[in-house]
Amino acid sequence: MRRVAVVGLGAISAYYLAAIEASPEWRLSAVCDVRPEKLRGFPPDVRVFQDHRELFGRVELDGVIVCAPNDVHAEVCRDALRHGVAVCVEKPLAVALADARELVDLSTRLGVPLLTSFHRRYNDNVLRLRSEVAARGPVSAMRVRYLERIEEHIGGDTWYLDPARCGGGCVADNGPNAFDLVRLFLGDVDLAHAVIKEERGTDRQAVVELESASGVPAVVELDWSHPGETKDVEVLLADGTRLRADMLAGHPGFKDSLWHEYRGVLDAFASTTGADPGGPAALELVHAVYREQEAR
Repeated sequence: MRRVAVVGLGAISAYYLAAIEASPEWRLSAVCDVRPEKLRGFPPDVRVFQDHRELFGRVELDGVIVCAPNDVHAEVCRDALRHGVAVCVEKPLAVALADARELVDLSTRLGVPLLTSFHRRYNDNVLRLRSEVAARGPVSAMRVRYLERIEEHIGGDTWYLDPARCGGGCVADNGPNAFDLVRLFLGDVDLAHAVIKEERGTDRQAVVELESASGVPAVVELDWSHPGETKDVEVLLADGTRLRADMLAGHPGFKDSLWHEYRGVLDAFASTTGADPGGPAALELVHAVYREQEAR
């Protein structure tokens, strides 16, 4: 079995830990978090660390899952790659574009896999929609909605609400998942236009217009102040047919869809051989949106 460590034991780590436990391919060898209380309760054969640098020097690993706060993604990923350890990192790949590009270059030069985790790629309803679109014809337009009240989703991970640590607001954190879904259906896209609404210096709402290389438009709606939760993909086909995937359908409990999605992430990680282009591509769009906002 492949030996894996999880760095960062915040709200998202529970889904990775459950996926590892259910996996026939992966075995949890170590965990790391700066908070000692998060390291309690693991079996004796799982090593615990408060410093990821000690982890890479003292445990033999085949992979590491990075779900620490966004602002330390680059540092942890860089250290893992330099130790020859394959990386699966929560989106965004990094906060700074320069760091993301450096990580991709490092992965390529060293031949060490680097996967950015976009868990919605593996959503069962999205996958069914993608199969239906492939069978029925070309897309003429699409929309992705990613709407939630962020405070209900972060548990004790208050760093999400700190733009310096998160990299921004809804565009920086939810944007990459939504942008990646657009790329899943349309391929590479560029920013056409964006409108952002801020509250107390943090972007809480955004409407982002994208366009594919062949001219297909896509609209991404992001909201951190939405009552409840709405996450869906709507596709307009060239023949006028509208198709929709509700990412939460069939998963009625709060955040229930994430359990199967993170099993998909873990399966993808096992087969990753290089640097996934989705990570830097999503971050490029995040920064393009913020640049447009700043230019106004």
